[in-house]
Amino acid sequence: MHFRHSTDIWTEFPELAAGVLHVEGIHRDVPVAAHATEFEAVAKARLAEAAEGDLPEIQAWRRAFSRMGMKPTASEALLRRFRKEGTLPKIHPLIDLCNAASLAFAIPIAVFDLDKVAAHLEVRHADGDEVYMTFAGDIEHPEPREVIFTDAEKRAHARRWTNRQSGYSAVRDETKRVLVVAEALHAGAAADVKRLTDELGAAIRTVWSVEPRCAILGRTAPRLDC
Repeated sequence: MHFRHSTDIWTEFPELAAGVLHVEGIHRDVPVAAHATEFEAVAKARLAEAAEGDLPEIQAWRRAFSRMGMKPTASEALLRRFRKEGTLPKIHPLIDLCNAASLAFAIPIAVFDLDKVAAHLEVRHADGDEVYMTFAGDIEHPEPREVIFTDAEKRAHARRWTNRQSGYSAVRDETKRVLVVAEALHAGAAADVKRLTDELGAAIRTVWSVEPRCAILGRTAPRLDC
């Protein structure tokens, strides 16, 4: 099992910084509220000073999505919902923790159940014949050249970069092995992604008593072997 971005992605987005955590031993019966609250407090402080659309992390993704002819990212929608409602729905302890970290750093985070991924996971442009399953169970095919996360069986585990994750590899109660991916494009992204990965990894280590394998990927080190 390995994770990587294609050469074309690094060529088109040389400013990309990616942090990856490979975690085994995940289960649902753990408390994450204390760690999530710390992340959410950071997000509340940032949103008190600027709207989500004014944050440099979000603006960088807006520019990237505009170049691809797409609408703003899921991380922006997550921040907007949090600003309006002051909370997010509880889904699964790991997802709740990752959502809170995403809020704090204004950086999108994707989480994949590795038992649902065939051989490898790659971020690349779609051919158009990959299979994507929605959370409702409907089957779609990504547009050609759309950025997707896909595996060796050409199953798309996320569409429109991480804007639409698949229900097929979503974290469930039975999930035990995951890959967590955080990506950013703004100035200073490498340092922020490293800090996010370190802080999220520390929280996971404390909550689940496991040792995440962490890596920061770039053009010269584009791959993590799990």
